[in-house]
Formats: sequence, structure tokens, C-alpha cells
Amino acid sequence: MPQSEITRLLVSHGASRDIVVRLKGGDPFVFGRGGEEASALRAAGVPFEVVPGVTAGVAAPAYAGIPVTHRDAASAVAFVTGHEDPTKGHSAIDWDALAAFPGTLVFYMGVRQLESIASRLMAGGRAASEPVAVVERGTLSDQRVVVGTLETIAAVAASQAVRAPSLIVVGEVVSLRERLAWFSAVRPLAGASVAVTRARAQASGLAARLRSLGAEVVEAPAIQIVPLDGPAPDLARYDLVCLTSPNGVRLLFSRLAARGLDARALAGVCVAAIGPGTARALSEHGVIADIVPERFVAEGLVEALADVPVSRALVARAASARDVLVEALRSRGAEVDVVALYETVASPLSEAQLAAVRAADYVTFTSSSTVRFFLESAGDCGLRARLVSIGPVTSETLRSHGLEPDVEAVRHDIDGLVDALVADATRS
Repeated sequence: MPQSEITRLLVSHGASRDIVVRLKGGDPFVFGRGGEEASALRAAGVPFEVVPGVTAGVAAPAYAGIPVTHRDAASAVAFVTGHEDPTKGHSAIDWDALAAFPGTLVFYMGVRQLESIASRLMAGGRAASEPVAVVERGTLSDQRVVVGTLETIAAVAASQAVRAPSLIVVGEVVSLRERLAWFSAVRPLAGASVAVTRARAQASGLAARLRSLGAEVVEAPAIQIVPLDGPAPDLARYDLVCLTSPNGVRLLFSRLAARGLDARALAGVCVAAIGPGTARALSEHGVIADIVPERFVAEGLVEALADVPVSRALVARAASARDVLVEALRSRGAEVDVVALYETVASPLSEAQLAAVRAADYVTFTSSSTVRFFLESAGDCGLRARLVSIGPVTSETLRSHGLEPDVEAVRHDIDGLVDALVADATRS
């Protein structure tokens, strides 16, 4: 949309709506044309507020490990447009004065003019050996930094196919990058795209964790959790209650709440959780799990319960879960009741979601149901990604569909899956 149309819309909506937000990247008054928009609003009698942002000229170098000022390297910084208004007919930049500026130069929108910028600065007296960095897509997950000198940077950037949006930093501060670069260390998944196939209600935590590690997350929920109607079980009748997922915990307590009950309904009952995620969900309701196995699968829970006396047990779970735990307890002579709290059903994926998954570097599977329903929805979608499995049961389901997992978590929970993915990404 051309600027004139943006300005027209701002005035039109500003005059007819109570609150309008004009959201900009960076700072609206630093090469953001916010001043032009504010002038148009003032002329039209539309009141406005300005909320300052962090301009790219500060943010992108910071993410590249380059401070724009430093007591030993630069006591001043100048922000310069690398793309002046083409209708002006002449440059408003005094290149000789700019070359003599005693500090860091930061050029916005100048990647196409990089060779010209470098040549003019050298012609004005800047040393050909002065360090230069080009930060492509600064602060984003696929940020890239290319470093050279005024003499070499244009050729280096061309050889690396650097594209807009990019920002150019000229000055001795660039040499500090070798010591101060931090992005790749704390963002080991930077540049990687990861598809998350678990249910949307569960995906947010995993997606946030992956984004915090630098990944671009593709949310492609192949399943959805559908609660089942039913009464709250009388928990006092059991000496053991087993919960096999955080969803089961949430829905069990929802049924208890409907009867006016809370965690006290589990008083005197041995409570087993299949893994730390389920144990955390219990703790949020004031219940500390008595038993959490070392292996976070049904077989691991069976092993952990081997020496626990059980006469009557309740297993609260999904409708279509495996019967490993139930059969093991019954084989010991225990009376076992199963309450199905929810069912896992397919969540069809759109063509746009499937296209994004096809382009991803990794696809994560956190349960057998995510495998089955993803493949049901996607079919033969031409996956090129590395497949990440949360554990051996999920891996076997992948294999039963003709797919070999590239990565399998050692710890069979979300933290273990993330750790395994990071380890694989940093090896490759």
C-alpha cells in the first residue's frame, strides 16, 4: 500500500473510530515516516499519541553483538538513510562530512546502495580497512550477519546474496562482534523452522519454548482434545489413581469442580503421574504426585508401581489410550476402573499450513495420535523435514507408517524433545 493510501486510511479511521492503532516496526519517528503521518493527522484535526519504539539502528546491531557506541571505540552514532526520496532529484547527505563523522555510522535501507555508500565514504577519507557489518533481518529468527571492510563489504554481501531488509553498520564497534556476539549462543535454533503438530491448546507452551530458542514456529495442530461428558468418580473408593496426561488432570479436576470438590477428594489416595508434565499439572491443583516413573511411558509407570500394593485402581485417561497399564494392574489381581475423560480427534490442516510444514526444517510429534492424524490430514505431503519423536512409542507409530524418526528424545517429555532437537540442530 503506498504511503498516501496509508495516510488517507489513518485520517479516515482516526476521525470515525474511538481508538486506532498504527503499528510500526522499530520507532515510528526514525525513518518510519511517522512524522509525515502525524502531520497529516494534525492537519485533519485528529488527536494522536506517539508510543516510542526501539529503532532498528539500535536493535539490529545489538542482536548482532555490535554496540553502536562504546567508550573505547565510538562516542557518537549517526543514523542515515541509505534510500532517500527518489523524487528529490539530489542527495541531502553531505558525504564528506559524514565520512569525517567521529563515530559509528548506521545506514537504513541501504543494501542496494552498499557499493555506492562504501565508495563515497572512502572518497571522503574513511579508511578502506574500516570494519563494516550488514545485518539482514535483524532480531528475527533467521537473522544473518555479514562482516567485511569498506573495501570488501559490497563484494562479500553480494557473494552471500544479502537481501533487504538489511542494516549497515560502519565503524570500529563492528570489531567487537567477535567478543560480544550472543544471538547464536542463546538462540541455538536461530534460522530453523519447526512445525508443532500437537493440539492448539497444548502447543502454545512448546511453541513459546522453541521461539525463545530462536526457531520460527509453524503451528500445525493435527489433533484436538474433545472433553467427554461424565460424572466425577468417587476417588475415595480407590487406593491408587493413575493420570496419564496433563489433559487428564485438567479434565478430572473439572469434573470434581462440577460436584463442588477439589484436591481434598484425593486425600489418602496414592497418586501416580506418567511424567513430569502430568506431575506439574497435578501440582497446579495442590496435589504432589506420589509416583513419577523414570521412563515417561506406560511401561515405565508399570515398573514404578511394581512394589506398590494395589487392590482397587482408577486410570483416568484418553478414550483411545493403550491398555498397557490397565492390563498390568489387572494381572496383579487389582480391580481397575477406567474413566475416559477426553478423546483425541483429527484437526484438518489447511493448504497453507501444509505448505508451511513442507518447508519446515523439523516436524515434532509428541504422541502417536499426532502422527496418525497428521498423516491422515497431510497424506503424502512431501515432507523434507527431520522428524522429531518424543519417545519410543511415538517412534514406532512413525515406523508403522513408513517413516523413520531422525531424532528421538532421551527423556520422553516436552523438555526432552526440545533438548534432543537443539542437540541435533547444533550438530548439523
